Amino acid sequence: MTGTRLVVGAAIVEGGRLLAAQRSGPPALRGGWEFPGGKVDPGEDEHAALVRECAEELGVQVVLGRRVGGDWPLDSTSPGGYRMRVWLATVVAGVPRPLEHLALRWLEPHELYDVPWLPADLPIVAAIEKLLPGQEA
Repeated sequence: MTGTRLVVGAAIVEGGRLLAAQRSGPPALRGGWEFPGGKVDPGEDEHAALVRECAEELGVQVVLGRRVGGDWPLDSTSPGGYRMRVWLATVVAGVPRPLEHLALRWLEPHELYDVPWLPADLPIVAAIEKLLPGQEA
């Protein structure tokens, strides 16, 4: 995976609802919905990066829970590409605000697919759906 950049994402769940964030840019991704998070800086711990990103993007402090799945591929078109690691997260201070996004939306389990998720995030949504309360088969 030489040259692959690591991106971290937070699956923030509260009261059985999942927080989705609408991208403001770049133009090709603007308007798509994603998990809050971002790139891990060189030498930065991935947990610390995700806590930092949630503070910058949402104005909240989070505590991370279990990791969701493995490495999720994001962008196969760039050299080396990107891979994302996602953790369940709980807000412990603050109220999420769209500081770097167009909008935020809390999605009930039956609303998970009501927003146009970025294609790379869809398999992650499916994995999280199975973890939400009340998701009987």
